[in-house]
Parts: sequence; structure tokens; C-alpha cells
Amino acid sequence: MEKSEIETIYRKYFHDVFLYIRALSENESLAEEITQETFLKAMNNIEKFDGRKDIRAWLFVIAKNTYFRYCRRNKIYVGEEFSEIMQDSMQDTSPAVLDQIVQDETVRNLKRYAELIPEPYREVFHLRIYGELSFDQIGKCYQKSAGWARVTCHRARQMIRAQISQEEK
Repeated sequence: MEKSEIETIYRKYFHDVFLYIRALSENESLAEEITQETFLKAMNNIEKFDGRKDIRAWLFVIAKNTYFRYCRRNKIYVGEEFSEIMQDSMQDTSPAVLDQIVQDETVRNLKRYAELIPEPYREVFHLRIYGELSFDQIGKCYQKSAGWARVTCHRARQMIRAQISQEEK
């Protein structure tokens, strides 16, 4: 692959990968760092990309693995940043801050429930919700159909709903 093609991929997908990692990490500066590292790894391993999968999905897999490797290496609990935000925000009780706290808590709970479902449901859910991949792109990642991806994502949502219902009881 030529340098211009790699630059095109970088420009086209940097923002998508960044948003995906920011959703996982809830930390903008960490998301930038992981995104940069993702593209460095992708460029160093571009010969391993065979073209059968969607390149965006391939980048998301690299990004997710890079993020979780970073967390393990630095002994970071994934939801850690939220507790710091909560402590800092307790001083300010304006409606906007309270709304943001509720929204952050909802996102954190959704991630917690998603982590409890088995693969491939969890990964398909992450790719669809946080990665904003189409069902067609997700299907290509797994060398399956868009219908398979749609059903798998639907089942993942059902599993998450069941967990929420169970916890509410």
C-alpha cells in the first residue's frame, strides 16, 4: 500500500476511531493517544490486512485491543474516570451538570451490562453502538451477512434488557 493510500485511510477514519475510543474510555486525551497508536499499528501491519473485511472495522478491532492493552498495562479499571468526574461535580449542582451525571451513569451502566454478555454479541453491540458501523460492515468483519449482524445485535440488546430487568427486580 502506498503512502498516499495510508494517508487517505488516516484522514477518512481518524475521527471515527477517535469517537469509538472516546466512548470506551470516556477520556478525550487518552482517546487521542490510543487513536494515534492504533494508526501507527495499522500502518506497521497493513500487509496483514487482506481486504476481505472492512478497513474501518479492522481499525476498530486494533483500537479496542490497544485500549484494553493500555488499561491492563496501567492497571486501569475501565469505569474509573466516572468516579473522579462525580467527585469533582458534586460541588456544582446546576441542572446541566446533574443531567450530565445522569447521562454518564446511564452510559456507564450500559457498558457494564454489555461487558457481561458473551462474544460475539458483545463485540457486535460495541461495533454497532460505539463504532457506528453498519450491519453490512459488521457482517464483513465476521465474514457473515448483514442479516447475521442485525440478528446478533438484536440478541445482544435483548440480553442487556434481560440483565436490566433482572437487576430491577
